[in-house]
Amino acid sequence: MTRRSTLSGLLAALAIPTLLAACSGGGGASAIPTIPPSTPTPAPTEAPSEAITSVGYPEGCPAAQPDPMPAGETRTVTITTDKGDIVLKITADLSPIATGNFVALAECGYYTGVVFHRLVPAFVIQGGDGQFGRVPNVTDDAGMGGPPYTIKDEPVTAQYKRGTVAMARTSAPDSVGSQFFVVLDDAAATALATYNTYQIIGEVTAGLDVVDAISAMPNSGQDSGNAALEPVPMTKVTVANP
Repeated sequence: MTRRSTLSGLLAALAIPTLLAACSGGGGASAIPTIPPSTPTPAPTEAPSEAITSVGYPEGCPAAQPDPMPAGETRTVTITTDKGDIVLKITADLSPIATGNFVALAECGYYTGVVFHRLVPAFVIQGGDGQFGRVPNVTDDAGMGGPPYTIKDEPVTAQYKRGTVAMARTSAPDSVGSQFFVVLDDAAATALATYNTYQIIGEVTAGLDVVDAISAMPNSGQDSGNAALEPVPMTKVTVANP
């Protein structure tokens, strides 16, 4: 069995059978868009092998799980794209391990040139695959890569909502690497909370219009994993300590 067929099986296994939105269509009072009933989870990733992740991994980036972010601290991460800037507030107390990992990867330049490879309307946009989703060499395997390590799981103690930033993962324990997603709509919270395993690291504080613009770009459709057809890269990612 090839790696691609193995991953295709993994994606099928991770599909959410039903996603319930605040408005289920028809004459509901809420104007929140309905999430498609078979939208997959925002985690089409596999714990990568060292052989795969060693290709193109930026020098100076972590070789193993970085130190947790100290309690009480925050970071401002600015993602520059050709659609505009997305500003994130990363909060240690939400998920110390995951926030420490995200910030370390941002600081070492891992995310520079990486694209948003998956666009699920009314649900999430996903990016952070530095192996197969980095310009100018984005491949059909974008969404399958990550750093040469994964991090420990942490409990989810906050609620998912529009603008939430969280880490993508597979169904396997301790499978988070570098991929992350931004929640597009409050209605997505129900589906995400059903799993409640995606470590929340922060929220978008400016640039949600940019997130929406990226989500509106063409994608391959639900049956093909909502892959971005014209993937938008993160041309620059900077970290500031408020």
